[in-house]
Amino acid sequence: MRRMAMTKVMLISALMSSMLLAGCSGLGVKPWERGVLAKEEMQLISDAVEAGLDDHIYFSKEATSGGRGFGGGGCGCN
Repeated sequence: MRRMAMTKVMLISALMSSMLLAGCSGLGVKPWERGVLAKEEMQLISDAVEAGLDDHIYFSKEATSGGRGFGGGGCGCN
């Protein structure tokens, strides 16, 4: 009885994991959809200068050293 229950658990877990892995198999971008994704308003960071300044302020306040190409510590005066 115990062996049969263990077999059922293993079978169910194998089926569930295969369903989860197969669910992500078709997430690619089609060639005709790439034009829409390449538009400027679809970019995560539309202004590179503003993103660089934001990163500089963030890493200065976090007191990290060498974050994203900026050296120095937490004073923000580099």
